[in-house]
Amino acid sequence: MIYKNEKTAQISFPLGGIGAGCIGLGGNGRLIDWEIYNRANKGSLNGMSHFAVKAEKDGQLIDTRILQGDLHPPYTGEYKDSMINTFDGYGFGPRRENLCGLPHFRDYTFTGEFPLAQISFHDTAFPGKVSLNAWSPFIPGNDDDSSLPAAFFEITITNDTGEAIDYSTVGILANPFKTPTVNNRYQENGKVKQLVLSHGGDPTELEYGDLSLSTNAQDISFQEYWFHGGWFDDLEVYWHDLNAPGKFRNRHYNSAENQRNTGLIAAHFRLEPGQSQTVNYVISWNIPNRKNDWNSDADKMAADNQITNSWKNYYATLWDDSAVSGNYALSNFTRLKNETMLFHDTLFSSTLPEAVMDGISANISILKSPTCLRLEDGTFYGWEGVSSHAGSCEGSCTHVWNYAMALPFLFPALERSMRSAHYHYSIDENGGNHFRLMLPLGIKATTEFFRPCVDGQYGEVMKAWREWKISGDTEWLRKLWPAIKKTVEYAWNDKNFDRWDPERSGVITGRQHHTLDMELFGPSAWLNGHYLGALKAAAEMADLFGDKDFAATCRDIFRKGKTRTDKELFNGEYYCQNVDLDDHELIKSFIRPNDAIILSGDSVEKAYWDAEHQQIKYQISGGCEIDMHLPQWYASIYGLGEIFDPQKNRRTLEAIFRNNFRESMRNVANQWRNYCINDEAGVQMCTWPKPEDKPVIPIPYASETMHGFEWSFAGHLILCGMIEEGMKVVRAIRDRYDGQKRNPWNEFECGSNYARSMASYAMLNAFSGFRFDTTRNMIGFNPAVTNTDFRCFWSLGVAWGEYQRTGQKESIRVKYGSLPLRRLSFAASPCRLLHEERKLAFTLNDNGEAVMEETIVLKSGEELTAVTQ
Repeated sequence: MIYKNEKTAQISFPLGGIGAGCIGLGGNGRLIDWEIYNRANKGSLNGMSHFAVKAEKDGQLIDTRILQGDLHPPYTGEYKDSMINTFDGYGFGPRRENLCGLPHFRDYTFTGEFPLAQISFHDTAFPGKVSLNAWSPFIPGNDDDSSLPAAFFEITITNDTGEAIDYSTVGILANPFKTPTVNNRYQENGKVKQLVLSHGGDPTELEYGDLSLSTNAQDISFQEYWFHGGWFDDLEVYWHDLNAPGKFRNRHYNSAENQRNTGLIAAHFRLEPGQSQTVNYVISWNIPNRKNDWNSDADKMAADNQITNSWKNYYATLWDDSAVSGNYALSNFTRLKNETMLFHDTLFSSTLPEAVMDGISANISILKSPTCLRLEDGTFYGWEGVSSHAGSCEGSCTHVWNYAMALPFLFPALERSMRSAHYHYSIDENGGNHFRLMLPLGIKATTEFFRPCVDGQYGEVMKAWREWKISGDTEWLRKLWPAIKKTVEYAWNDKNFDRWDPERSGVITGRQHHTLDMELFGPSAWLNGHYLGALKAAAEMADLFGDKDFAATCRDIFRKGKTRTDKELFNGEYYCQNVDLDDHELIKSFIRPNDAIILSGDSVEKAYWDAEHQQIKYQISGGCEIDMHLPQWYASIYGLGEIFDPQKNRRTLEAIFRNNFRESMRNVANQWRNYCINDEAGVQMCTWPKPEDKPVIPIPYASETMHGFEWSFAGHLILCGMIEEGMKVVRAIRDRYDGQKRNPWNEFECGSNYARSMASYAMLNAFSGFRFDTTRNMIGFNPAVTNTDFRCFWSLGVAWGEYQRTGQKESIRVKYGSLPLRRLSFAASPCRLLHEERKLAFTLNDNGEAVMEETIVLKSGEELTAVTQ
């Protein structure tokens, strides 16, 4: 996507590592949102860190420019807010650190296709073309390199004049630490030159850390420190030094306390007319030490579990400090770039609509944001999103991360680590899977502390089955199976406080917490579908481990539940919730001992009974709710099969689109959060086609439009062949994120970089009809678009590549890794299979799969072709 002028105003493109934090590249080239300090840090700057260029000839300066474009309005300054500690400068103009007062480039164009960004700069005063490429390693299946705490920058200058010119590129990095032991130093490691900015002192301190600016340029000069002085002497002297012909002269101080400690490395080179040169820079960081400092009970919980409330970031176990990671980055620069480019090029070669590709690629950037952590043993952990300076909603929240489809397909080992953590630590003594995993890792869930939720608990069962099908790792699943089984049985235990299905009827009733943050008290197809999906998955897993009686029980309950769901929870137009809103006794019968904790001091009656209107609060009742289809979406993506009646599922999707999609929100009353306003289009969470059915106080967030829910809905529309409707939803989402109104790389919900929006990744699966089962060495495709040639990226982590259909040929090419194959599934049965040029013998089974005589291994660069006629 290309962004110009005002369309770059909101851009912050994340550069960093999975679980390592990130730096934002602003739409005009500024370095913003320094979220590398183990927390969110929206709107932040790191002193006067930036890049600059200069040109000179025959020892005379021609021009010097800060490598950024115009700062966007407003120019009044920023309010002081003690909660987020922004600059107290309202009425003083833009912050000096923005460097908007120094000469910079008049014209620029931002091109962003995650994980790559490029800004092209132009100004008539500067003799040459200048571009900045920015990226960080993103290589599906390579978890460690993709977790590198570093941002990569390539500054390319082309001499488009008629005479030789001497150019300099300058990287400037500020030391963010304010301690007596702070220090800057220059060092060389082979061809790598580094400016290392350190906190100094005790390396076990929570605030300890270091940053490095590294380059492999040949001819360089450096300053360990800008000038130390009063007022803004440092910036005055820097500008003087930058505009002086020739190289920088180093400056060193023995004491750096109480100063702005900024340093630089410059690269120098001569270009003849028409020549170009690229200079590589890497900013790396090391903030190794972490603790749970957001939960006031964390120290006590840790002590109760005989562990300490401290750990290291995973990246700190791989690279000792920022100098080491910076050196690794430059020493492996070519490989890391080539493999990242290979992913980018394969993804963007997909022939899906532009808005779809925009949403898929933009939202996988969430994995590089402070939403994501990697704990000391490598376990992946996620917030739901982040606020300005902290995480938003802790715990790898099961009912939110249910929707997030990028991680399981791109980095399945990390997704499995989430399952392992939850099943080891989040299961209480009754089998309830608490939907927030507490840190530090090792705190065991108990019924006294938190509680399970239906969609989270049974979404986890389906995801465990999915992870097995993606990885084929039966031994991993075997270790989790006892806990998985226990969580399924939780519904049947009438001693549990929630009493979901003690009669084993196949229909969840009782007190049902869910992702909209309150409880349902009557059955709904939405939550019951999660239960049905879990029963179906559990039956298959039980068969695998020889638990035939449990498998039979699950299948029996599934059959009963599916029948009742299709009959009793479908109102003739759409799947729904059944509840008697007037039944006061219903909620009074569901009281948990820890209600004072989970309801902030309220009783369940006070929290859920509307005494004035004599109704149960926060229910769907006869509403048309956006997620009524959701369990079938999961099941279809995973290959789990039928959960809902196909025709009723389709009618539900049609009803949601008809009733909830708004071409404009201008005349819609939204009492909740404003994610879609004015003439923007979107899908409301819940509507009531019959106004008399609407509760006075309905389910929370009913009038909102939330992106992750919209993405799953759009994907399911595509899966069911309603492409026009699905694309209307997709375009509605991405039109909001146009670079001017909102940042294209930050879809937000309950905070920025919100995990649920990674539901957009499944658009790849929906359009391609991607099928997989590595336990059987099977892969398949059945594109939603049937009347044209088609190409699409696919991934199972350890192997990824592209699928292509051209005429009567269908091909699978591995671009990275290797893929064992025995079975293939296509829309049309093949008459011939070729591995490269070698013809393969096969038969067709009853499912229409082509079963090869022997397993082949499709290696990187190899292709398997099926000819259908």
